[in-house]
Amino acid sequence: MQSINPDIFNFYTELKSNNNREWFEYQKPRYKALESEIKNFNDDIKEELNRNDEIERVKMFRIYRDIRFSKNKTPFKTHFGISFHRKKPQLRGGYYLNISPGDTFIATGFWNPEKEDLFRIRKEMEIDSDDFRKLIAEISFKKYWGSLTGDEVKTAPKGFSKEDPNIDLIKKKQYIFIKKFDDKSVLSPDFKNQIISHFIAIRPFFNYMTSILTTDLNGVPVF
Repeated sequence: MQSINPDIFNFYTELKSNNNREWFEYQKPRYKALESEIKNFNDDIKEELNRNDEIERVKMFRIYRDIRFSKNKTPFKTHFGISFHRKKPQLRGGYYLNISPGDTFIATGFWNPEKEDLFRIRKEMEIDSDDFRKLIAEISFKKYWGSLTGDEVKTAPKGFSKEDPNIDLIKKKQYIFIKKFDDKSVLSPDFKNQIISHFIAIRPFFNYMTSILTTDLNGVPVF
């Protein structure tokens, strides 16, 4: 698959207006065909990433929503969601692709780190954040990914001072980067290459974070 089928946008646009089981059942063969194309698209990305990374698996999220505890009772998601999992615990960080009309983006980083990992990252930022700040401020890096984002606590996590000069990094609960694409870019033949080049560009960040999360505070490997 060289480029994204524009019927993906047509399908999800129609689904937003007909988010019910009857409509979907009638359109299911159409969806399954589009899903198969996207799986091939994902495999191409995985193959390219594995030239200098180790992707253990690609997870394509189901279209069915879990509505048991949600006020939104529409049964279907209106996007393709795909995650590319690196080999863990040796390699940290992950890649994500979201395809939806008007809301296509890629994301990388640490969405919801485990409690121990989050504490280890925060301690590293508390001790010395210079290398981290230099890395994410590199012009070539920012060209692809812009600025670090993610949810954060309001003041300071327990055990850390709100007066710490690195509190802007310490109070984060997520360490992620997001790149959005307009629909025209998504449908262009170059979209796949854009995804791959952005994912490759995040590697210095992954390498740095992996070096933190695979060692203790004395720099001794934990695996």
